[in-house]
Amino acid sequence: MTGEPVEIAELILASASPRRLDLLRQIGIVPGAVDPAELDETPKKGELPLPHAMRLAEEKARAVAARHPGKFVLAADTVVACGRRILPKAEDERTAKRCLSLLSGRRHRVHGGIALLTPEGYLHTRSVTTIVTFKSLDHGEIAAYLASGEWHGKAGGYAIQGSAAALVRYLGGSYSNVVGLALFETAQLFKGVGLHGH
Repeated sequence: MTGEPVEIAELILASASPRRLDLLRQIGIVPGAVDPAELDETPKKGELPLPHAMRLAEEKARAVAARHPGKFVLAADTVVACGRRILPKAEDERTAKRCLSLLSGRRHRVHGGIALLTPEGYLHTRSVTTIVTFKSLDHGEIAAYLASGEWHGKAGGYAIQGSAAALVRYLGGSYSNVVGLALFETAQLFKGVGLHGH
């Protein structure tokens, strides 16, 4: 694929994440509009990480589609999980520190849910799981990462596309899923409904 990304006027991105917008540009697509769903993202009692990601992606797509009849709506959700435990989005340094301490020296999973709703109301979904292992972090490394501020608003308290990349010892699966949107699966969804970039 070559050339500038193509704006697809009939596509709405149901996300405020600048990372998801950048990722779409990588596969040659610029949505016609961005309209975040802004739902309550609290997990339901007993809800497991992957079903949680899938539910939120679908709910975001449906909420935004109601405001944009006749359009395609792309929504996604990213969940960082240690076992069955869903890690929060770090909005303060204490939460980020707790997440990093928990992830230190351990393997965790990043679950991505992707939902594409067509103008006719058909829902197409994909789920993606990436395995990530952090090196053992000492207090100095945690403190340095907290000082960077990159953790703010990020699931699990880290952003792999920033300096946290130096903390990742192993990654198995989709890298773009950890950033916020699995590109291979998203491109396949687009292809399936006849949307093309570049």
